[in-house]
Amino acid sequence: MMKLKSLLILTLAFLYFSCGSNSGSKKSHFSIKTDENKKEFQLGESISGQIENKKEFSIDSVIVYLNTEKVTAKSPNWSFDIPLKNQLLGNQTLKAEVYYEGQKDTTNKSIKIFNDTPPKAYTYEIVNTYPHDPEAYTQGLEFLNDTLYESTGEYGESDLRKVDLETGEVLQIIDLDNSVFGEGMTIFNDQIILLTWQAKEGYIYDRETFEKKGTFSYNQSEEGWGLCNDGEHIYKSDGTEKIWLLNPETFAEENYIQIATHKSINSKMNELEWVDGLIYANTYQKDGVAIINPKNGAIVGLIDFRGLRNKLGNENELSEVNHVLNGIAYNPHTKQLFVTGKHWDKLFEVKIVEK
Repeated sequence: MMKLKSLLILTLAFLYFSCGSNSGSKKSHFSIKTDENKKEFQLGESISGQIENKKEFSIDSVIVYLNTEKVTAKSPNWSFDIPLKNQLLGNQTLKAEVYYEGQKDTTNKSIKIFNDTPPKAYTYEIVNTYPHDPEAYTQGLEFLNDTLYESTGEYGESDLRKVDLETGEVLQIIDLDNSVFGEGMTIFNDQIILLTWQAKEGYIYDRETFEKKGTFSYNQSEEGWGLCNDGEHIYKSDGTEKIWLLNPETFAEENYIQIATHKSINSKMNELEWVDGLIYANTYQKDGVAIINPKNGAIVGLIDFRGLRNKLGNENELSEVNHVLNGIAYNPHTKQLFVTGKHWDKLFEVKIVEK
């Protein structure tokens, strides 16, 4: 009886682990082979290839997907061709669904998609200079109705404030809890949406009273960096190559674009600003601002702000690593663009000029 019982236990255990391993580690009988084994592509090219059928199964049909786009592969080699026009850039996945002998199999291949043209190069001219609070570790900067709003960072010093542009005077302020590090902000539907860095949540404030109305969680990204909006969509950077699109009601991360040039995928996009249909984003610890197409993530321009730091009155008091360019504000009514930095004592109105 004991032997029979032991045998039954072993059999059940074998069945349990066998089922578990088959469901989690089953390998596809097929693979995607791109022409010349190419893994990197630019817009304007085509992704061409075929399905490898090493065991020579009888294939009925094959559908190849690139995000939501799909094409039907052609027999007898089950070849496919996907022209790249307006696709999302960055790290992408080709997926093939293979229907064969009454069964279905799925196989994937990782690829990279870049823009087809290099970014345009821009520089700047200083139009006006305004005072800026050197105590402000600027994280977010935004105009609404000719009023400047700003969020600041650092543990124990983070706050949200309303600022007079001409004088730099702080007109209204609310401190964040000492346990959080404030990050970027944007004004959406008469609410101020503000990020924290590593607390994995953002805050919602009434724009007029600065009363805290609620919080929201980061459901996919690890950190909060910058925010902007176009009146309908909210965009959030998290330090990676991704800029997330947030649900305008719940602020949950629903989708994302990846930031890329014609030859690289870029990260560390920090403070964001919506400027006439494009996203302006400064690269953390760099003296430059990327101009991004929000539809596919392409960097279409780069603004070189080197030399601006030399115009500060407190430059010698600041470290080059931490007290960097950060803060972009655009007044859509007057078409004025402003930039500043972390603990900078000046805010600059600038004109962007193509090199």
